[in-house]
Amino acid sequence: MKRLYYLTDSLDSVTRIVEDLHRDGITDWHLHVLSRNEAGLFHRQIHSANMLQENDVIHSGQLGALVGGLVGLVAATLLEWWNPFGVDIPLPALIVFAGFFTMFGAWSGGLAGVTRENYKTTRFHDDLANGKHLVMVDVSREQERLVRHQLYRYHPEACLAGEDTTLILPFSPNFWHYPRHQ
Repeated sequence: MKRLYYLTDSLDSVTRIVEDLHRDGITDWHLHVLSRNEAGLFHRQIHSANMLQENDVIHSGQLGALVGGLVGLVAATLLEWWNPFGVDIPLPALIVFAGFFTMFGAWSGGLAGVTRENYKTTRFHDDLANGKHLVMVDVSREQERLVRHQLYRYHPEACLAGEDTTLILPFSPNFWHYPRHQ
């Protein structure tokens, strides 16, 4: 799926956008709003972004797993070649050893990610800090044209600020960019 990012200045605009998109068949599962005014979203019964969309848990966890896995593989290879204990270590034990490093890296990366903004929404940090609201709409190919048309025609106050995939792809160039704002 593709994610479309729209910035708008007021909660009234967000409310109208959400109502129009609901009429067009976009459910709350595919519609999220990131805002510093969580209370305003709650009182208007607008589906706000969840923790995984606000924080960088998944992305940082994947980075940690990659780094931990590499460290684990290097450590297991050194154990096999260097053989400091004088005993042949079986291959399953080396795999478990490398797996431990991978899991530890994923865990520590995820913990670090809880304290950081999501790497996909960090580019909107300044706008959100200035009181704007980010409407994230997850659309299929068929829905994309309809959503773009509806928001362009009926909500000119909402600015298309970007588009991305809903997936976190570890080998995309943007994946390796770590968020700078906290």
